[in-house]
Amino acid sequence: MTSDDREPTSTADGEEGSRSSVSTGEPAERRRKQLPLWGETIVLLAVALILAVVIKALFVQAFYIPSESMEPGLVRNDRILVQKVSYWGGNSPQRGDVVVFKDPGGWLSPVDDAGPTSTLTEVMSKIGLYPSGGHLVKRVIGVEGDVVTCCDDQGRISVNGVPLNEKAFLQQDGQACDGPMVTQCGEDWTAGPIPKGHIFVMGDNRGHSADSSEHMCSPTETECVPGEEFVPADLVVGKVFVLLWPRDHFRWVKRPATFADIADSP
Repeated sequence: MTSDDREPTSTADGEEGSRSSVSTGEPAERRRKQLPLWGETIVLLAVALILAVVIKALFVQAFYIPSESMEPGLVRNDRILVQKVSYWGGNSPQRGDVVVFKDPGGWLSPVDDAGPTSTLTEVMSKIGLYPSGGHLVKRVIGVEGDVVTCCDDQGRISVNGVPLNEKAFLQQDGQACDGPMVTQCGEDWTAGPIPKGHIFVMGDNRGHSADSSEHMCSPTETECVPGEEFVPADLVVGKVFVLLWPRDHFRWVKRPATFADIADSP
């Protein structure tokens, strides 16, 4: 069939219909589905909030350092990020890890336990955009089965008989030993064997840290309950992996090499 054989009316109608369907440059169906700017903004904010909640719940959460107990590495009000996936799949805290954990009960003062103080910061805290309170940050010294002792002739703490060289990260304030919170330096103490599913933690500022060593029963105490020095591992939120803020404090937080020399308890 040639072009002369085509019906002029159908061609005209087709051309007219074709012109009308593309007169705006895009299909009518697409135009109807496009959201206004304010609608797109609401959707983007909703997606961002959902992602923030998921990230906080499963992967990373922000915290702040509430005291001087982890100096010199972590200073009061430093902002840190905690990696939750480190202890997934049956993994548990390792010796030397710096961890954040929930208060086992009575370890924090009311001031340190306060957390966010306004509605805005409370909402931001719930979605992981602002550090939350009610938590402590310490270094794991011993895990289940370990025996922690203090101190050897050089004032060092030992784990399973292996002395720790902690001088690179401990606060050096003239104290005579690395474990002074239970008794005066020169008086030995032993913690453990650490119960299953628990850890023994200490701050890096040993003279000013309300940690496991402070919650041990000293020989002169009569109302102390043995075992309160051990932290249940299921209270651990995750491992600190970066000091985020202030900017001039930024650094990656790693496990010191001295803990690699410790063998597991028999």
